[in-house]
Amino acid sequence: MLGTQAYTLPEARFLTLPRGFLLAPNGRNSSVSTLPAIKSVPLVRFYRRRRSGQETGERSPARLVVVSCASTATAAAAANSEGAGKSTVTVTISVQTEVGSLLTNIGSGRGLDDISDVLGKSIQIELVSSELNPENGKEKESIKAWAHKGKKADGVQKYEAKLEVEGGFGEVGAVLITNVHHTEMYFKEIELSGLPEGDVHITCNSWVHAQKDNPHNRVFFNRSYLPRATPEGLKKLRAQELETLRGNGQGERKTHERIYDYDVYNDLGNPDSSDSLKRPVLGGKEHPYPRRCRTGRPRSKKDPRSETRAGALQTPYVPRDEAFSGVKGVTFSAKTLKSVLHTLVPNLLSVLKDDTIGFPFFTAIDTLFQEGLRMKKPGSSTSLLNSVVPRIVKLMEGEELLQFEVPEMIDRDKFSWFRDEEFARQTLAGLNPLSVQLLTEFPIVSTLDPKVYGPPESAITKELVEQQIRGVMTVEEKAIEQKKLFIVDYHDILLPYVNKVRELSGTTLYGSRALFFHNKLGTLEPVAIELTRPPSSTKPQWKQAFSPGFDATNVWLWRLAKAHFLAHDSGYHQLVSHWLRTHCCTEPYIIAANRQLSAMHPIYRLLHPHFRYTMEINALARQDLINADGIIEKCFSPMKYSIEIGSAAYDKLWRFDYLALPADLIQRGMAVEDPTAEHGLRLVIDDYPFANDGLLIWSATKEWVTDYINHFYEDSQSVVSDAELQAWWSEVRNKGHADKKDEPWWPALDSRESLVQVLTTIIWVVSGHHAAVNFGQYPYAGYFPNRPTIARTNIPTEDDSGMHFDLFLKKPEAALLGCFPSQTQATLVMAILDVLSTHSIDEEYLGQQAEPVWQSDPVIMAAFERFNGKLMQIEGIIDERNTNMELRNRSGAGVLPYELLKPFSQPGVTGKGVPTSISI
Repeated sequence: MLGTQAYTLPEARFLTLPRGFLLAPNGRNSSVSTLPAIKSVPLVRFYRRRRSGQETGERSPARLVVVSCASTATAAAAANSEGAGKSTVTVTISVQTEVGSLLTNIGSGRGLDDISDVLGKSIQIELVSSELNPENGKEKESIKAWAHKGKKADGVQKYEAKLEVEGGFGEVGAVLITNVHHTEMYFKEIELSGLPEGDVHITCNSWVHAQKDNPHNRVFFNRSYLPRATPEGLKKLRAQELETLRGNGQGERKTHERIYDYDVYNDLGNPDSSDSLKRPVLGGKEHPYPRRCRTGRPRSKKDPRSETRAGALQTPYVPRDEAFSGVKGVTFSAKTLKSVLHTLVPNLLSVLKDDTIGFPFFTAIDTLFQEGLRMKKPGSSTSLLNSVVPRIVKLMEGEELLQFEVPEMIDRDKFSWFRDEEFARQTLAGLNPLSVQLLTEFPIVSTLDPKVYGPPESAITKELVEQQIRGVMTVEEKAIEQKKLFIVDYHDILLPYVNKVRELSGTTLYGSRALFFHNKLGTLEPVAIELTRPPSSTKPQWKQAFSPGFDATNVWLWRLAKAHFLAHDSGYHQLVSHWLRTHCCTEPYIIAANRQLSAMHPIYRLLHPHFRYTMEINALARQDLINADGIIEKCFSPMKYSIEIGSAAYDKLWRFDYLALPADLIQRGMAVEDPTAEHGLRLVIDDYPFANDGLLIWSATKEWVTDYINHFYEDSQSVVSDAELQAWWSEVRNKGHADKKDEPWWPALDSRESLVQVLTTIIWVVSGHHAAVNFGQYPYAGYFPNRPTIARTNIPTEDDSGMHFDLFLKKPEAALLGCFPSQTQATLVMAILDVLSTHSIDEEYLGQQAEPVWQSDPVIMAAFERFNGKLMQIEGIIDERNTNMELRNRSGAGVLPYELLKPFSQPGVTGKGVPTSISI
């Protein structure tokens, strides 16, 4: 040994040392880092946690010893000679035994498990060194012990073990677990105390399979490492764990497995049950679509391209740790949704036996809120629902009632849904604020083939527009030039399906678009709605533009046109803005992350909280919501073609780069780049609540992600050379979104900035974007006339010689009610939307709680605390905006304030709160 020198940890995050030097905290040999070449060492690993009182989780600088040696071998030997000896290490495992109010160990193996616990042979632990054996260059032998059952409190069972750790063992890099119980166990955390380098705390929050189901052990890693920085003793484990998670693509998946793989959406139909339930495969050249998680279920007998359905009370396979079953409490919204779908919905269908009957009067709609709907008596399958969904299922005088809460929008102003001002306002501050775009060309022309769909010119003429805006300006010279006209256009996406949908009973469809004028008050005024029917074998093309009228006939025609357009907007919102752009397109990111990013990868640990529970809620949706004859097909205008229209939207409209909020606003013409403006954007409509508040969330998230990335990646080359990161992003593109893999707009991960943009986009989609389109569903659509999901009758003027037109002239209110959803459709949707809009008691909100693994890193914790502080500030900013009477799109008499992007919320239907992930 040439000499030693003591140092205090500097402020810098990296220390460059020449060949032959090593670092040892406090001069102890247990975590020696030998340096074979000049190398920058992340100094943060040499912090140790203070364990007293309120300081737990904070870090204090460790005293370092830099040892100069002739070679790395002599350096290791020298270090090992310092302070050599054994340490007695105590391992404490916390296992959650009561999850979802059910014991995890209920079953035939419980008695055997109790015996194993008594004998102390139920959980084997192994400590894995981060270092190789210097004598043979292989992994050091792990240290094994059996954990003994200890104390139990608050549903958490402790298991403890003591191990003797030799002085030269090195830092514990991973813990291996073998569960000899006959049932799986939910591991919450593992704590190691008595190690020379300080205590180790590993957060698990993971199901550990029983050895009888899978003989291989489970690995839990300690620290975060980029692939190139992985300690030599952990490299093989890191690779093996990823291989396990990828599987071999063979066989049917079992519930205890953790295998992530891809498949097309070939499980929505049920052709073996009925030919009418056959549905096309989504994913592939004919119907492009993102990929889902592979389940490996057998193929359909009648349609070999389709997969058989899971059982009626089953949820399709998802990797075990993606499941919320048993982890979240019974109040968790996704569990409530499952209860409603499997219990309340069948009961409703038995009570409302005729699903074609509409509401005879508007007062009949009010009875759903005032009197309720009598259900089956207690003792039936619904009787437990009063405790699960007390908001809508109430016990009164020995009977169960389905009685809805009055949505806040209607509670504030019962007739707001009837007004054009509110109709226009909701395009900017409602449930689907992502469809409105600037009109840049006039006249409006369809891009569809005129040989198939008829003349492409819109029925919305220059004369009609100028009449509606009262001649304050011309269309081409002023309104277009001054960016005053805005459009929501579903014409080209719906028109190819109109004739198909019209062959179904109980529904109809048009290609539609709505035009709006931006007035001097900063609000939008509706100008016109156009409805188009394409030519068929028996009829020519038909189209008509409707506008707010001044006589009785045109006023009622306008109301009917609004009902049709809103039904289209509701369908597009649910199928594209909500399901496709958030739930569906996120699943490939999750699958690829688990297949290509090690659990110790910093990017995996950043994204993991944003992916929780999404795969299982998606599986539940495939089983009961978007499936053949599911809720969507029963209650939305396109019916059996609903999800197919989503495929068309994915094919024509979806781009990853446009999911970023600034890019989305720019491509829709709702903003222009302006380096001098806040967020680098200037909004075309200043009072655009979704954009105003969304940009606050976007910017705060991007700042947090930037801090995180800059901490782990020193330059752009370190991003490019990260093999796991590049493999993840390649798989997202080439497998998860295979039908879009050749598009030129996919961003390359070639710099820290590009990585920040990609990660911020993903986090925005699963948090802010999803919150904006999900948690306002009951507040805005709980009173269904405001957002009907289906239009069941044609507009009367399409055939002004028939009985439908005569009814319209005699009783226009009855014509409107007949166009609205039936009693069954409306009640089903209201019940589902109530649950979808509910925050559970244990909701996890964006930036509210740091991941335990981050708490050991003071740099990351400081960045996270800044992020949390920004979100708290955003709460106040949004509150202030909602009291500003100049902002008429979010405040005013009877106006529902725009709070959907307020970061935090109380439990329940609140119309606010941005959860960390898509968990409902």
